[in-house]
Amino acid sequence: MASIDELLAIMAALRNPAGGCPWDLQQNFATIAPYTIEEAYEVADAIDRGDMAALCDELGDLLFQVVFHAQMAREAGHFDFGDVVAAICAKMLRRHPHVFGEAAVADAQAQTVAWEAHKRAERAARGEDDRSALAGISRGLPEWQRALKLQKRAATVGFDWPDVEPVLAKLHEEIDEVRTEFADGADPARLTDEIGDLLFVCVNVARHANVDVSTALRHANAKFERRFRRMEQLAGDGGLAALDLAAQDRLWDAAKVEERRAAIAADPAPATSGD
Repeated sequence: MASIDELLAIMAALRNPAGGCPWDLQQNFATIAPYTIEEAYEVADAIDRGDMAALCDELGDLLFQVVFHAQMAREAGHFDFGDVVAAICAKMLRRHPHVFGEAAVADAQAQTVAWEAHKRAERAARGEDDRSALAGISRGLPEWQRALKLQKRAATVGFDWPDVEPVLAKLHEEIDEVRTEFADGADPARLTDEIGDLLFVCVNVARHANVDVSTALRHANAKFERRFRRMEQLAGDGGLAALDLAAQDRLWDAAKVEERRAAIAADPAPATSGD
């Protein structure tokens, strides 16, 4: 097994002012943060595709991001990689007393409640006095993810719809409000507000359906890209730009039919999707 010490040594060499990599030496926490987020999404993509070789590679890239941040922190005298490891070990031991102590939990849902209780206790121990059920939700999250966390936290105190039906009704209501804004002149500020409400409810629909929002959107993106590329192939040398929208729509429908036929050939079970 390769040693983590070797990776730490490589990172230190890259950041060494005497002979290190010019690009790595120019970086700071702010410039590296977007790469860290990107690598996390690359991990999720490899999992979604079921590509274990790619997952191994992407997890290495993500680990390198942790090492990069730790090296910059060590140089600034804040902490080092050992402190990062110690902190997460302590946190996992502290938040799993049912595994490493005498506590007991009935099931995964009970553990989720206990986990949030541990986090509240930790915030209180740090002197944070925000007692809201929404306390501690990071503002640095992608907004769809923050919406999901806000909804889940609100649900812990009973502020939630009992099932998906009223959520779907709310979705239709928000669509109508967006339509009204367009009819009234499409004021940018009001549209931003109403479309935000619409997207927030979409996240809520996914939550009630136990569907991961990111996974669903990745699938939709992949589907669109796959079909659009097929449209380009079907359009031939003239390209899509030479066709009007009606002709492009016919190619889109043709691409959908091809996909469905391929899916039926692979799995003869009746297809129910209307996408």
